[in-house]
Amino acid sequence: MGNLAIDLAIYYQTGSARGDYSLLGSMDVTKTEFSAVFGKSINDLILRHRLDLDRKRWRRAAGPKIPSHCFVPQYDAKTRWVDGTPEYSLHICGLRNLFPEALFIHIFRDVTSVVRSMLHFHHVSGQRLAANEQEAYSYWMRTVSNCLLAERAYGPSVVFRIRHSDLIDTPEAALRSVFSFLGEPYTPECLEPLAQRINSSNVPADFRIDSRETDPSLVEQAMRLCREVEESSQPLEASPAAIQEIEAAFDKQVQFVATIASEYRRLAMEVDRKSTIIQHLRARRQRSNWRRSPLRALRESFRRGTRKDGRYPAGGNAESGAPGGE
Repeated sequence: MGNLAIDLAIYYQTGSARGDYSLLGSMDVTKTEFSAVFGKSINDLILRHRLDLDRKRWRRAAGPKIPSHCFVPQYDAKTRWVDGTPEYSLHICGLRNLFPEALFIHIFRDVTSVVRSMLHFHHVSGQRLAANEQEAYSYWMRTVSNCLLAERAYGPSVVFRIRHSDLIDTPEAALRSVFSFLGEPYTPECLEPLAQRINSSNVPADFRIDSRETDPSLVEQAMRLCREVEESSQPLEASPAAIQEIEAAFDKQVQFVATIASEYRRLAMEVDRKSTIIQHLRARRQRSNWRRSPLRALRESFRRGTRKDGRYPAGGNAESGAPGGE
């Protein structure tokens, strides 16, 4: 949905580029309203299909022997859903445009643990999250820096930071603080999912990071930022300057993607134009070959019919090259 937020911003630019001569511009549709309408539709769609998700989960848990009519839906009017991925750290501003009422939880994990997990992940899933240590450190820096910027921009009422180590060491206290931030009641059942590590690369204790090929300044910068975050609390209020900074960064993302898309369309049109020219030239060559082929066959027949002394057979016409009588 982060990419969707960028695409919607591009479409808004297109639909309002000419002011009153554009559809969105003439109706005074704001960028904030445009994105929020799509976000509301997504929210309604997910809540409307939650019962289907419950049915699938029940079917997997019940097994094939229990008939489907035994499923009894619980109409408890769920109004909150969660979507979590590290990639959203790079799209917080766009997601806030989509969902103005959304709350964000920044689960901070120390850089060494993240780098070790990313480098070892392919041993578990077969998929690499980072090609090398340099890429892993850079990824951690980008995601954490964006989350810290969001903390400054939107304040503690929108973004809540919690340490990954607290979820492991003191899970009840950590979850109580999360639910307090969300305004939701805490129950002991909330601890059950934490009894098993989910989406973990299960890094062995003896796994070591080989940073010899990594930029030392990058490692030092990441370690310094990690210490600063671990030793400090998040800001107590929103910052207008940080809001401008995070919105400017989002606009830069939008412009980059829009430029790439425009360049891609230009290159695609150029490829189509050249493909048309190539097809036209090929067709001309085929027509030319077809026209020349009877003359070529005629010359070949005369070569086969010429005597060893260089004279043409009887009845032949040496000047015209045509058989006698024609």
